[in-house]
Amino acid sequence: MAKIDPRTEIKEFLRSRRARITPERAGLPAYGGNRRVKGLRREEVALLAGVSVDYYVRMERGSLAGASDGVLDALASALHLDEAERDHLFHLARQSRAPGGPRRRRPAATARPALQQVLDAITNAPTWICNGRYDVLAMNHLARALYSPVLADTRRPANTARFVYLEPEAAETFFVDYDRIASDVAAKLRMEAGRNPHDEELIALVGELSTRSDLFRQRWASQDVRLHRSGRKRLHHPVVGRLDLDVESMELPADPGLLLTVYTAASGTATADGLALLASWAAGHERLAAPVNQ
Repeated sequence: MAKIDPRTEIKEFLRSRRARITPERAGLPAYGGNRRVKGLRREEVALLAGVSVDYYVRMERGSLAGASDGVLDALASALHLDEAERDHLFHLARQSRAPGGPRRRRPAATARPALQQVLDAITNAPTWICNGRYDVLAMNHLARALYSPVLADTRRPANTARFVYLEPEAAETFFVDYDRIASDVAAKLRMEAGRNPHDEELIALVGELSTRSDLFRQRWASQDVRLHRSGRKRLHHPVVGRLDLDVESMELPADPGLLLTVYTAASGTATADGLALLASWAAGHERLAAPVNQ
């Protein structure tokens, strides 16, 4: 993949969202008979968004340069976009409004030493920092133990997306809900591409995954997007077995583009016992304590 073209992203995203909405879901009469398009017609989206058909056609051809926030909100409502999809639409619009697209500061490739100190102070919960490309930039001792299958690849920084798509056998064993994880990773990378389509390392990563993984090409083509949020992740660790972990992910305001992720388990659960066992195991394997970027 030589580049991520914002106009193509706009066109394919809007077409894919339009295709999934039926007239009935949109509150429009179906009229029966055979429809030549899947989902809504362009004129139906224009009607629901309160814009002219010509204006909507221009937007779907990849131009959001003149679209106000009000028009974008109306379009998001017409297409039943969720929060992540709405944010993605606005990111694409911002790229469309400035010649060549607005340039964001390049996502960090390292974490500040003070952030590593924060991670090291958290001793009973796996915690790490990554960027929007899924590069793992810093980890505490327990996170290195937990993610030992991901870190088995000596390439640094370690990258969870590469593990998921390019080491599928290991990833399917490690992630209990592998299919969902694979979808989420592609969707979050797509979200990052909307925010920062000029990130050369992101372009290279998407190109590599597209070339080497049929599954990634399929999930990437869906145009789905997701936000990094709280949730639950089920892992099968090679040493301590099944872990059902609560996940909290949060952006770091002082370090735009970086995410702090913490895994925890409720006290008294089998997973809490598993984390304690993992900490004991990690203490005897000091080689896992080597910095992630070395």
